[in-house]
Amino acid sequence: MTSAVNHFTYGLITPLLAYVMSCIGSMLGLRLTAQAHASRGGARVRWLLGAAISIGGTGIWVMHFIAMMGFEVEGTQIKYDVWLTVASALVAIVVVGTGLFLVSYGGGRILALLGGGLLTGLGVASMHYLGMYAMNMSAHVSYDRLTVAASVGIAVVAATVALWFTLRVKKPIWITGAALVMGVAVSGMHYTGMYAMHVSVDSDPAIVPGADALDFLVPLMTVISLITLTMLLMVILSPSEEELHEDAELVAKLELRRRTAHQQQLTYPTPMPRQQPMQARRR
Repeated sequence: MTSAVNHFTYGLITPLLAYVMSCIGSMLGLRLTAQAHASRGGARVRWLLGAAISIGGTGIWVMHFIAMMGFEVEGTQIKYDVWLTVASALVAIVVVGTGLFLVSYGGGRILALLGGGLLTGLGVASMHYLGMYAMNMSAHVSYDRLTVAASVGIAVVAATVALWFTLRVKKPIWITGAALVMGVAVSGMHYTGMYAMHVSVDSDPAIVPGADALDFLVPLMTVISLITLTMLLMVILSPSEEELHEDAELVAKLELRRRTAHQQQLTYPTPMPRQQPMQARRR
């Protein structure tokens, strides 16, 4: 029989908290990406990895499972497969990281942006439905295909817009606005996907295997959130993008001055002092 599904067991607390976490992760990810674009070599890679964890881990994955804390199905317990849930977190981080690297090293080309957005959007949707598949219930779950397609479309558009933001948004005020938009997009994708779900509880409910949300999800979300806070401190203590550009310009000027001086030495060599003839030794 079809059972009543409640997405807001605790009222507006879970969706609002999920949205806030999505905005925080997106905001930090955009800030880290700005740092990456102003850096070179290994530093750039490290900043992009941090951005992937912030956006994929906190902005998407943590947001998803905070929202799931308010999900309830009448007539059955809900537990989670540990390894599938961990895999969903890794999927979110890896696909976002892949998209960020494609765009960051793509030279701003539209093809890199669209390809990265498509790949990241499909990955985010995969993370969502893998996380849903990780739920264990004494019930049969089915999905409306049209609504699922709509959620995937939202994910692709949201991912493309997010990657575009990483290329264009630099100033803190615009980063904040972009993060608010990204939070709406990610939350919209999540609840559209949840709306596609139809649950039929078994007539004879059995014991549900898996881990309870409070015993497993909360510690995992706490770890990812602490990592995000650590990266936030790194951003606060690191030089801003303008300071990095100023340092790079100063280094370039000093290098140009050194090369100019070296070239002048080659063109106009300094004459060697004439040596006085040695006097003959007295016998």
